[in-house]
Amino acid sequence: MNITKIEAYVKSKLESDKTGHDYQHIKRVVNNCKKIYQNIDLSEEDKNIIISAALVHDLIDYKLVDNIEEEKNKLIKLLEESGYIKNQIDEIIYIIENMSFSANIAGKKELSLLGKIVQDADRLDAIGAIGIARTFYYGGSKGHHMYDDLNKNQVRDLNKEEYLKGSTVIDHFYEKLLKIKDLMNTKEGLKIAEERHKFMEEYLDNFYSEVE
Repeated sequence: MNITKIEAYVKSKLESDKTGHDYQHIKRVVNNCKKIYQNIDLSEEDKNIIISAALVHDLIDYKLVDNIEEEKNKLIKLLEESGYIKNQIDEIIYIIENMSFSANIAGKKELSLLGKIVQDADRLDAIGAIGIARTFYYGGSKGHHMYDDLNKNQVRDLNKEEYLKGSTVIDHFYEKLLKIKDLMNTKEGLKIAEERHKFMEEYLDNFYSEVE
């Protein structure tokens, strides 16, 4: 597996992104994967699958590309040229197609341990201080309002169609960010998520007090 080739390709695709899904996001997700699996007994092949999936997970994201099938075919070709065999490619593609928050709204997708690690790593980058920054950054890039009517106790259990329409930045905390802690798969992922969740709650309290 030529991970260096994958890294170079991903960097070329995402380094100019202005939605919070840039190459720095990818590097943080990779680092989160390593933190999560450091005490898990995995083979080197398993670790390479995890890192590879983390590297490419946004290359076929609906938020970033117009033609998902075209980009998916490019990704498969890249993996083939980088020395990945069919079952490895199938695992990577399955993980990145089924790990996102939106893909799991209608029902939880079954992932392997490798997929659960990548999913946790990506979700960790959506919460805490980084998550807050990315949420405002993404909302601004899409022209979303910061907030409308504030309701500290609001519940926003949206279906996938409603979720994909977008909303205010503060609403997004209730649609996704504050739910993530309870969706974590791994012990280490949950430990980190609990700390970041607490930070978001404190941030929202401060936000409301300043607005009011």
